[in-house]
Amino acid sequence: MPHKLTDKGQATRTRILEHAAELIYTKGVHATNNEQLRRAAGVSGSQLNHYFPTKESLVLAVIAWQADRVLAFHRGERFACFDNLDAFRAWADFYVGYERAYQEGCSLGSLASEIIKTDLDVHDELASAFDQWRDIFRDGLQHMQRLGRISTDADPTQLANLLLSAFQGGSLLAQVARDITPLKDALQAAIDYVQTFVRSPEVDVLQVR
Repeated sequence: MPHKLTDKGQATRTRILEHAAELIYTKGVHATNNEQLRRAAGVSGSQLNHYFPTKESLVLAVIAWQADRVLAFHRGERFACFDNLDAFRAWADFYVGYERAYQEGCSLGSLASEIIKTDLDVHDELASAFDQWRDIFRDGLQHMQRLGRISTDADPTQLANLLLSAFQGGSLLAQVARDITPLKDALQAAIDYVQTFVRSPEVDVLQVR
C-alpha cells in the first residue's frame, strides 16, 4: 500500500482496483491486460505503472482490497461479533436474501478461483485472507463457548471451517444452478450442526430464511 497518498491519489488507486477486480472476475487474470484496465479505469499508462508497476503487485493489491471489504463487512455491528446463534442466522439470511447472490457468488471466492490458476506468487495472501475470515467465525464461537452458550465438546475451528466451506461451496453451486437454493441448503445444514452444540434450552431451532 503506498504511503502518504493524496485524496485524489487514493481515489485513483481505488478506482483502478475496482476495475481490476471486475476484469479479473469476468475475464480471468491472464486475459486482463494493462490496456483494458487503463480504458476501464480512465487512467494513463504512467498512472497505472506508478501505483502498480507489475501485474503481481496489482493482483496482490486486488486481493487485499477485496479481502478488506469482505472482512470489514463481517466485523461490522450487524453480526454482533458472531457470539450468538442469531448472528449466524442473520448472516445466512443476508446472503440468501441478497437478490444477486446466485449471480455474483462470493466476491473473494470468485477472485481466488481465478488467481490460483496462475503462477503468480500470491497464494499466501489468498490463504491469509480466508484464514482471517474463518477466524472471525472461530473467535465468535470461542466466545460463545466461554459464555457457556455452546458445549465444550464443540471445536470452534472445525465449526468455523464448516461455515465458511458451506458458504463457498453453496455460493458456487448457486451460481451454476442460477438458483439460491444450494446456498440456502448448505448454510442451513451448517448452522443446524452448530445448533447441536447449543446448551441453552431457550434457543430456538435455527432456520435459514
